[in-house]
Amino acid sequence: MKKRIITALLIFFLCVDLFSSVSYASELDETIANMQQEEAQTKETISNLEKQTKETRDAISALQGQKSQTQGNISNLENKSNVLQSTINGYSSKLEDLNEEISVAEEQMAEVSAEIVQLDKELREAKQKEKERHDLLMHRMKSTYESGGSKGMLIILLESGTIQEFLTKFEYFKAIMRYDNKVIAEYKALQEDIEQKTAVVREKEAKLDEYQSMLDEKHGELTELTDSVKGQLNSTRNSLSSEKNKLADFDKQLTDLDKKMKALESQVAAAQAKLAQQIAERLALTKEDTSGAYAASATELEWLAATIQAEAGGESYTGKLAVGSVIMNRVKSSAFPNTIVSVITQNLQFASYRSGKVELIIANGPNSTCIQAAQEVLDGARVGDYLFFMTQYYADYYGISEYTMIGNHAFFYRWITNKKVEQTPEEPVQQETPAEQQETPQETGQETTQETPSAEPSEEQQEQAPAENPSDEQEQAPAETPSEEQNSENSGDESGNQENGGE
Repeated sequence: MKKRIITALLIFFLCVDLFSSVSYASELDETIANMQQEEAQTKETISNLEKQTKETRDAISALQGQKSQTQGNISNLENKSNVLQSTINGYSSKLEDLNEEISVAEEQMAEVSAEIVQLDKELREAKQKEKERHDLLMHRMKSTYESGGSKGMLIILLESGTIQEFLTKFEYFKAIMRYDNKVIAEYKALQEDIEQKTAVVREKEAKLDEYQSMLDEKHGELTELTDSVKGQLNSTRNSLSSEKNKLADFDKQLTDLDKKMKALESQVAAAQAKLAQQIAERLALTKEDTSGAYAASATELEWLAATIQAEAGGESYTGKLAVGSVIMNRVKSSAFPNTIVSVITQNLQFASYRSGKVELIIANGPNSTCIQAAQEVLDGARVGDYLFFMTQYYADYYGISEYTMIGNHAFFYRWITNKKVEQTPEEPVQQETPAEQQETPQETGQETTQETPSAEPSEEQQEQAPAENPSDEQEQAPAETPSEEQNSENSGDESGNQENGGE
């Protein structure tokens, strides 16, 4: 009877335990499914934010192109304006010279006019004298030479009483005739002189009129050209002003887009940090087996070795194996891509890949030590089950509670943090904070997805690049958190080590 009771109790407890296990497994599956759904929503948010970021970046690029074109237009318009102003200055100088010539011509015309006036006066006086002499001569000749008159020459001669008187009168008349001939000759000479002077004056006047007309015509042409060029200059200056206004407007739009870009980067960083935390929390519920060998192609071996060299070229051999282990653990994990190249090139993961260093090493060929480390990891060697690494400085900064130091890097599997009072992190000596190290896309000309470590670090941040590379290699981190880039850059400054392995 007792045996039956004991057996029944055992069966009862076994059933209860089995039911509890099944119930727990069901609840765990449901929890994981819910968490994966939340991760999917966060990924969708990140995707949308990255799309907006790309659109904003494209808009910035387009505006910068338009700005560059406008700057070129401004330069061309300024050159054109200078040329037109120089042309106007030349025309103005010619106009001044013409004005001087016109003034001289006008002075000469005034002198000729005065001369003409004087000649006209002399001509009138001469004509008056001519008329008087003409009348007097005609009267005397009529009275002297015409026959029949009481004082006719013939009668006067015939009235002579003696030969001597006749001869005396004859000589007298000869003298009168000579005088009259002289007067007639002078009269004719006076007429000819007046006519010559009048012709000369009229000729001078005609030439001056022609010269004045030519100068006036040139002056008019230059005035028209000057007015035309001034119109072009005003039009050019208006265009220049318009282009400068456009340039100012582009600057304002670029400033607004820069603000939008920074806001989007901040949102992306926060979303990526959230995703990293969600993945870390889900991974904390179960323990995945990421061990085992991996049948890699020659290309995958090369990529793995190159990334190890880029991230841990100056680290110990164990440090190189540890970086390779993180990559292979990710390949084996359900939370990351399942190929080596996909893990290395995953968005915002390894800064050494984003900077182009990995591909540069591939082009030159990884060194033999890193190839050996990569091969050992592919054959199944692991230095822990770590999925993330970063420098100790940032591991402490983010409050990572459980990590293992290998060389200059902190390696860990789960993102478990200690609560800490929010405060501005104290900067190490000769080290910049991530925020200080960040450069905007406008300053560097490169895409920046970094953010200050105020947001919870993501999986990307968790990885951190090797400390021996104060530049791009120091960036590395899991998932898609931009701040990992900052972490890595600072890690190099913190450690102060320079890369010394075949890179």
